[in-house]
Amino acid sequence: MTEQIEVLIAEDSRIQAKMLRRNLEAAGYAVRWAENGKLGIEMTKQQRPALIISDIEMPEMTGYEFCEAVKTDAKLKTIPFILLSTLSEAEDIIRGLHVGADNYVTKPYEPAYLLSRVSDLLATPLGNDEDETELQVTLAGKRYTVKAGKQQVLNLLVSTFENAVGKNRELVAANQELSLARDQLKEWNQSLTTLNSELEGKNQKMATDLAAAAKIQQSLLPSGTPNIPSVKLAWTYLPCDELAGDFLNFFPLDDRHLAAFVVDVSGHGVASSLLAVTVGRVMTPMVSSTSLLVKPSKDAGGTNIVPPAEVAYELNNRFPMEDQGNLYFTMVYGVLDKQTQQFTFVSAGHPNVVHVPAGGKPTLVETADMAIGWIEDTEFEEHSLQLAPGDRIYLYSDGVPEAMDHDLEEFGDVRMIECLTKSLGQSVDVSIQRLFDAVHNWCAVNGPKDDVSILGIEITE
Repeated sequence: MTEQIEVLIAEDSRIQAKMLRRNLEAAGYAVRWAENGKLGIEMTKQQRPALIISDIEMPEMTGYEFCEAVKTDAKLKTIPFILLSTLSEAEDIIRGLHVGADNYVTKPYEPAYLLSRVSDLLATPLGNDEDETELQVTLAGKRYTVKAGKQQVLNLLVSTFENAVGKNRELVAANQELSLARDQLKEWNQSLTTLNSELEGKNQKMATDLAAAAKIQQSLLPSGTPNIPSVKLAWTYLPCDELAGDFLNFFPLDDRHLAAFVVDVSGHGVASSLLAVTVGRVMTPMVSSTSLLVKPSKDAGGTNIVPPAEVAYELNNRFPMEDQGNLYFTMVYGVLDKQTQQFTFVSAGHPNVVHVPAGGKPTLVETADMAIGWIEDTEFEEHSLQLAPGDRIYLYSDGVPEAMDHDLEEFGDVRMIECLTKSLGQSVDVSIQRLFDAVHNWCAVNGPKDDVSILGIEITE
């Protein structure tokens, strides 16, 4: 078996790190992740990667400092180094090249472009004694030394800088006009006072509307737990703000099948909440030819249960992130056949389902599909669990394993499994409450910074 090429990424944004990691792993690379430059240099010294990709704006140690630390280390300087950042000014980019970066990619970027940069750098390894021509570049009164191989990049940056200079001239002219209007400041101040008063009234109305919207969202959640023969259900749900990006539900599809799902939309606030509710309303057990979950069969009065993988496929094409303000969502959706006690499910970029066999210990069911909305026409893998009386399964959002304490340490899968193990022998209701309490206590007095959703299903007979 061919050994994978390892790439180290340094990125303080968990979402950005996850997306970058998925792109690299999909291209066949092995990936390690550091949350900042300080941890990145430690991991680099512990195990030398083939290439490093680093964000610039990070706590502890910036990408510039991380790059310079690598390039001034005689044992590490030949490692290709790519800087990623939302910074786009010419001086920012030249500074990156000045500290020795081998390439600079500005966010947002096309994954294919970044992968091509990675491939090109790996295809032309750096030598220890390279004799490269260097350019002396003076920009904004500062002098930089840049390798001549980056000339093409510099040409592009100069045009960016010239545009910035033009914008700066416009700002200077606008500032001169403002200075001529000083005599009108008293009148403007009075107008601002009136406007502030109006804004306070509107803010109060907005707060009232948000509270009403939160109540509506709560009303769409399951009302208690239904009495279903041979099945016990329990759940808990806590939004981190008034409006949540999480949504969960469960309901019978017919006399034999029970559906359950947990959805987690990226981001927070009104937009995420609206998308979560929209997805929840689309996923209903109503029988129709346009239904996502249940369609009428050719037999009069009969129905066909849509397989979970097909449901995920349809949702993915119906909610592309470019049409949702760059929002996407992860989801676990499953169907329990109460007669055979088989649970068939799909997990789209979502935390792994926990299976607790009767008399056994909790285990994670490993899955590896992408989130909903990333790439059109994605095929999703379907999984199944053969359950038995006494078995339990837990579906949950990433607000559980990714909950952080005051030191920014995550609660994690291990603590979650340990908590569920301690609840063996207790009811599914008690096990969920204890898990929720453990997460809340882990986050200390401020509580979780992300929505927390947990749904438990137990086969009783």
